Amino acid sequence: MRSPETFDAYYVETRTRLLHEAYALTGDAPAARAAVRDAFVVAWHHWRKVAVLDDRDGYVRPLAFRSARRRHTARIWHRDKSLDPECRATLDALSKLTPRQRELLVLHGLTSLTLTSIGREVGLTRADAERELQTATAQFSLNRDVPTTDVRRLLEDLSAPLEEIRWPRATVVRRAGAARRRTHTVIGAGLATAALVVSGSLVATGSGAEPTSLSEEKATGTITVHDPVVPAGAELVSEDSLLAPAQLSRFGSGLDWAETSTSDNLGGDGLVLPCQRERFADPTTVSALTRSWEGSSTRTVTEKVGKGDNQRTRRREVTSVQTTAVQMVERSPDAASAQAAFVTASLWVAGCVDPRTQLLTTQTVKRVGEEARAFRLRSWGRTPENITVAIARTGSLLITNVVSTRGRPVSDQAALSGLAAAVNGFCGTDAAAVCAGRARSNTTRPLDIGNPPGVLAVVDLPPVAAVRGPWVGLDPVRARSNDAATRCDRTSFQGKGIRKALTRTFVFPETPNATQLGLTQAVGRMKQARAWSFVEQVRSRIQACGQANLGTSVTPLASSSSDGRDLSVWALTFQLNDNQSYPFLMAIAREGSAVSQLGFAPDRNMTMSRPDFVALARRVLDRLDTLDGG
Repeated sequence: MRSPETFDAYYVETRTRLLHEAYALTGDAPAARAAVRDAFVVAWHHWRKVAVLDDRDGYVRPLAFRSARRRHTARIWHRDKSLDPECRATLDALSKLTPRQRELLVLHGLTSLTLTSIGREVGLTRADAERELQTATAQFSLNRDVPTTDVRRLLEDLSAPLEEIRWPRATVVRRAGAARRRTHTVIGAGLATAALVVSGSLVATGSGAEPTSLSEEKATGTITVHDPVVPAGAELVSEDSLLAPAQLSRFGSGLDWAETSTSDNLGGDGLVLPCQRERFADPTTVSALTRSWEGSSTRTVTEKVGKGDNQRTRRREVTSVQTTAVQMVERSPDAASAQAAFVTASLWVAGCVDPRTQLLTTQTVKRVGEEARAFRLRSWGRTPENITVAIARTGSLLITNVVSTRGRPVSDQAALSGLAAAVNGFCGTDAAAVCAGRARSNTTRPLDIGNPPGVLAVVDLPPVAAVRGPWVGLDPVRARSNDAATRCDRTSFQGKGIRKALTRTFVFPETPNATQLGLTQAVGRMKQARAWSFVEQVRSRIQACGQANLGTSVTPLASSSSDGRDLSVWALTFQLNDNQSYPFLMAIAREGSAVSQLGFAPDRNMTMSRPDFVALARRVLDRLDTLDGG
């Protein structure tokens, strides 16, 4: 429900706090104020969705931050002679940080967000966000010549120059949002759009009566509206360089491909790609385009109609969408920013937080731009899909192709040639650097997404039949007990010489009456010789258990052994009585000096397939590499 009262209360309660944050981010009070105003205009446009969010700030703040960055062209203290020397020194110290470090410091110092949420907001894993925040804090402390304990206080003191700022009435903001909704006009990055001019949206400042329109506000000279910050002589991303419908045939021959939309991705929440966490991977993006397509097939359906002597056969054609594709191109202000965006976009996919989405493979791509990766995922929701995400960087451009199919996934050749074509579409432009040749790829271990070393993540987990909701991972804890073990092996990760021993359990909390259902992993590190004997002991106990106990059946599913790694996977069944048995899937894995045990307990018809469990055990080996080398 679009409740004006709820919006007005949120606007009054939040606007000054968001202004403080945006000002600390840019040091430009007029740009920050205009950006916060515009963010609330967009929020009212989408208030039916925003109002029900648990974290409304998580929607409004990124809008304000992006707009403030684009509006900002020069540090405000160069123009504001009345700025307190202490505030000027703080802003000077902040300006010497990278944009991401500055945002991390602002979010940590001026909001109540957890470090995990802060990392999500800036596109980093928790571990990466923590490391970058420590660097930012130390750098700011050095630049400001203060102890790190003073950082929060100095950031809070930046509210002083904002105390006299006045705001437009909530009714003015809602009128602007309503006009925006009616005209479907996107508020551009830092540009006052026609919707705002007509509707009379403004920011009121100084003494006297509130201005009632943007033109009146400009006339007062109290606010400066800046154009987006685009490098001198640079071109915006051109639609002519995007893939054309004819090039989509590689993603599905025999399909009828149709373009469904092309935009600058400034409308709505901007989340147009699977696993995407923010509108842009680079918060300083200066130009962007997205284009989407649908590939449809038509088949003839034969059906009987009528009864008795009047029955006849009728044929009709049914058209359905089989495959969808999206291309997104971001232009950063420079190659270094684009390189950071490539890392961010890759981590979004590698640590995909979309419910019921599993990462299958990761590939490093060669001969396409300056760096490129390809990922395969599967979504096992109500409508299962195979998803291919291919990402490349060339110069200051980040190019992403996504192809989602309801049937077989697109081939590696199609995905790689499509990415090469997307890069070559921009070859020769001033933003591009290295073009694409004949693409080649190598399958690699999944990227480190900041989990504790050796421990699985939710994105690694395969589907389970008949469950409700997604997998949820409990926090890893010290492995004082081991729920991955069985009564046959009774394996413990406690003991002298075992280090970094952790255990983590994954469950389906939204599934009722599934008390037995769950997956548990235990990991530990020890000397390599002991790690080898540890695995051999488990193998011997499982084999002996199957031979000695008539009520226990053991079915080997996979086994391999070498100097560097071991893997054994079994399906076990424990006979509880004449009418009841208890199935269990278990694996033991070793990568160098790191060992892990994995156990899955199904519940009635809620189970995972044996091939999926074997594949998950192999993923354990990939994750163990970080523990072995740690």
